[in-house]
Amino acid sequence: MNNWRSHIEFNKEIRFGKPIIKGTRIAVSDILKWLASEMSYDDILRDYPSLTREHIYAALAFSADREVNIKTIAA
Repeated sequence: MNNWRSHIEFNKEIRFGKPIIKGTRIAVSDILKWLASEMSYDDILRDYPSLTREHIYAALAFSADREVNIKTIAA
């Protein structure tokens, strides 16, 4: 997914500026932790109905592209 920017935002007023899914208070790091704890996509979507599969893909793409993201954010 190359368009993670359409799903992820940074707002210093929400979750201390952590990258979050737009329109939620769910941080990218939350999604990564859930996946690392072996929650399935379906488990996450069931527990957090405001999320979509595209949001999960965006969180993964953002994380995979982390070094580029840090340079973009710092600019």
